[in-house]
Amino acid sequence: MFKDLTAQVIAIAQTAGHATMEIYQMKHAEIKHKSDQSPLTLADTTSSKIIEDSLKQLTPLLPVLSEESVIIPFKERQNWQHYWLVDPLDGTKEFINKNGEFTVNIALIEDGHPVLGVVLAPAIDQCYFASKGEGAFLKTKGQTKPIHSKQLLSSTPIIAVSRSHIDKDTQSLIDKVHQPQVISMGSSLKICLVAEGRVDCYPRLAPTMEWDTAAAHAILNEAGGNIVDISGDELTYNKESLENPHFISTNHDQRRYWLDLFGAKA
Repeated sequence: MFKDLTAQVIAIAQTAGHATMEIYQMKHAEIKHKSDQSPLTLADTTSSKIIEDSLKQLTPLLPVLSEESVIIPFKERQNWQHYWLVDPLDGTKEFINKNGEFTVNIALIEDGHPVLGVVLAPAIDQCYFASKGEGAFLKTKGQTKPIHSKQLLSSTPIIAVSRSHIDKDTQSLIDKVHQPQVISMGSSLKICLVAEGRVDCYPRLAPTMEWDTAAAHAILNEAGGNIVDISGDELTYNKESLENPHFISTNHDQRRYWLDLFGAKA
């Protein structure tokens, strides 16, 4: 039911991605800082405006919540059944460092759950997308293929971690794994690596926000996996606090293994 809508959202993400790449290729682009001291570039605000304006034209009745827009009070949000959740430039540090590991993220949320997601990495020509009941896909170099998360745990488990830093809790988890392989990656691409079956798990034991995970969450769901908190409950969206709990991204069949490392219920 979302197939046509997904194609239109991909086109919106590509327009925003093209604009971010023009700024990415500038020699000197201004960098500001938000109140929490996280970086903000012209690409963040430009991408946000393109996506918000385009989504409002596409679906005038649906609200849009973007990282770079004014945060809407929960009193107004709490009755939303459907809305767009957007991170116009996830991985701003990766954008600034010019390693290509930044993404444009657009998700459609239905009753607290992501039902459509597009994650575009314009610098490396990768577009992950999915919608409920339609499967998950990766388009790269003009070719589109279905993707699936790994059902069987690798003999040497492969774990994705943040390129920026590994917090002590994540390192403690890694230390419990027998001969792990660790892949460092920026932005929501880490969740997409799980969806693609390139890694077994992406644990996140440091702060993230709902817009950081929603689009990739939709993709992982359709690829046979999920994102759960350390009690085993699936992440939900449009909470009063927009901060995510600590979580694990993995295939359904691997979930028990990773949660057991925390001594959590499965």
